[in-house]
Amino acid sequence: MELFVDDKAASWYINELQLQKGDTVKFFVRYGGCSNVQKGFSLGVVKQEPEDVGSSIVAQGITFFVENRDLWYFDNHNLQVELDEEVDEPIFNYIEPVN
Repeated sequence: MELFVDDKAASWYINELQLQKGDTVKFFVRYGGCSNVQKGFSLGVVKQEPEDVGSSIVAQGITFFVENRDLWYFDNHNLQVELDEEVDEPIFNYIEPVN
């Protein structure tokens, strides 16, 4: 699973979570909500230090990551985080990898 966070989404998280360069942000699986890949589950976001990184990316000095224990959620999809400028909040796109 590969993780992508575009610069506009990274900026949004920096502002909303009051992040500083070097901070870390975890995308984690939570029960409830909806997604395109796992019924009854959704992604949560929290400023937190990593324990066992499964996938990560640095965008604007912030490390965004998913723990190994949560990789099952993505069902062999990559996660692309972009900013939806119309509603001014990030959106999660689950993309099937190209073979």
